[in-house]
Amino acid sequence: MFSALRVSLKTDRSLESVQANILAGLTVGVIALPLSMALAIASGVAPQYGLYTAVISGIVIALTGGSRVNIPGPTAAFVVVLLPIVQHYGLGGLLMSGFMAGFILILMGLSRFGALIEVVPYPVTIGFTAGIGVVIGTIQIKDFLGLNIESLGEHYTDKVVTLFHALPTLSWEESIVGIFTLAILIVWPRLKSRIPGHLVALFVASVLVAVVAGLSSDFSVATIGSRFHYTIDGVLHGGIPPVLPGFEWPWDQPGADGNPIGLSFDIVHSLVGAALTIAVLGAIESLLCAVAADGMSGQKHNPNDELIGQGIGNMIVPLFGGIPATAAIARTAASVRAGGSSPLASVVHALFILASIVFLAKYLAYIPMASIAALLLMVAWNMSEAKHFFRIVKIAPRDDVITLLTCFLLTVFFDMVIAVGVGMGLAAMLFIRRSIQLTRVDALDHEEAAIHHDEPLPRDVAIYEINGPLFFGSAQKALSEISLIAPEVRVVILDMSKVSMLDMSAIVAMESIVKDFESQERCLIINALQPRMILKLRRAGVRRKKGAIGFSRSIRDALEMMKGCQV
Repeated sequence: MFSALRVSLKTDRSLESVQANILAGLTVGVIALPLSMALAIASGVAPQYGLYTAVISGIVIALTGGSRVNIPGPTAAFVVVLLPIVQHYGLGGLLMSGFMAGFILILMGLSRFGALIEVVPYPVTIGFTAGIGVVIGTIQIKDFLGLNIESLGEHYTDKVVTLFHALPTLSWEESIVGIFTLAILIVWPRLKSRIPGHLVALFVASVLVAVVAGLSSDFSVATIGSRFHYTIDGVLHGGIPPVLPGFEWPWDQPGADGNPIGLSFDIVHSLVGAALTIAVLGAIESLLCAVAADGMSGQKHNPNDELIGQGIGNMIVPLFGGIPATAAIARTAASVRAGGSSPLASVVHALFILASIVFLAKYLAYIPMASIAALLLMVAWNMSEAKHFFRIVKIAPRDDVITLLTCFLLTVFFDMVIAVGVGMGLAAMLFIRRSIQLTRVDALDHEEAAIHHDEPLPRDVAIYEINGPLFFGSAQKALSEISLIAPEVRVVILDMSKVSMLDMSAIVAMESIVKDFESQERCLIINALQPRMILKLRRAGVRRKKGAIGFSRSIRDALEMMKGCQV
């Protein structure tokens, strides 16, 4: 734990490094400010909760995690998980889910799961992200076009049908603002400007809306100030409260009915599935981000420390009203490109957002909701990884294509809880299947075996070479081939010099072969098996038995030993 901070304190103490990280933090703060609000809105909560998330996680996770350059905060990957939680359990349920996910992440880090998360197959990851992108993009059509819809519905098909039926309520004012903002977001990157495109788009759109609304009373669009409200000293205000986040237990926050959700076994039981999904998604997102950042910065992260840091952060963030957080790839890449090399960059970015809450809250209220929707449409498009998605469909093996489409469709048409469960299951099955394919049994012909023996090999002797690990997935398949030998074979030499693992399933399979051979009066010689695996077999009762079972150190020894076995 704290490995990133410890390394940075040793290597990033120069004035040049400090200045570079402060500049990087300010750069990322400008990027993260509108994104944090937009992602909170997309998750179904007020925009200030996204800002609180960026502030608290940007400090806590950066200082306790295992990556020196990751920039944590709210991310688009969580939207499709968090929105249903808010709809069913309110803000309190969302914060409790994040708190529980933090605890799970700490356990994952302490259990050394970091390296396992990093090997999630590429089609699984792309399937998730593409599905999330489609769902986020679909949700934004309502505000982008200014449709009059109270609720989009719970399932994706319901959302699509509801949007279609609401098209006649389209607002031309909202649509123009959304299209104008989206046009800037698309064109601006081509100008190669160092100013973030989304900052320009939101600023220009907000100014134009304010000017046009001042000139014409007929022109009206929804803004953050008109959509969201807060109360201070009994007075209702629009927009974002210009105050620092306060401490409050998650279970004291309001549920879907407006009352405190409370702390009980029933609510914890109801939210455990969502918390596990948040934890797994957060782990995958943060470690993928760390791997990408390592390639850009030339550094090396500690995956288990990163999971622990993510867990600590996600347990502290909800105490100050923040939603679940993880490392954000786009923000991290921007930080590295701007010179970020230590957790200082993340801390500075968090302090910048904190200052913005206090000093810029009244100006943020002028941002149009259609512009926020346009920004999220761009986020959804970038997240969908359309280029990589279609490339996998075009060139990948059939199993990978099936995995990709399964994860994608489950994410879109069902929910992320199911998609994560099935996706991780598919990842495990693919790993097991490919590991099985690596293990094979080769029968040595008599001419090849004669090289190790001075005399021609008798026809009643067979030699098999096992290559690869013998575990629950491969043992039965590999050893079953040995059972299918010709009736005239009386001695079987099993060359296990290239066997790297032997689990209980393999031991049981070996026991079965030994019993079958004994009943058929055949002799089995196990060659060059590692001592630790011989000990496992002996504990299971597979021991040397004259005329039935033998252990040899080489093929030559085994061929000499066979003379005592032949009957």
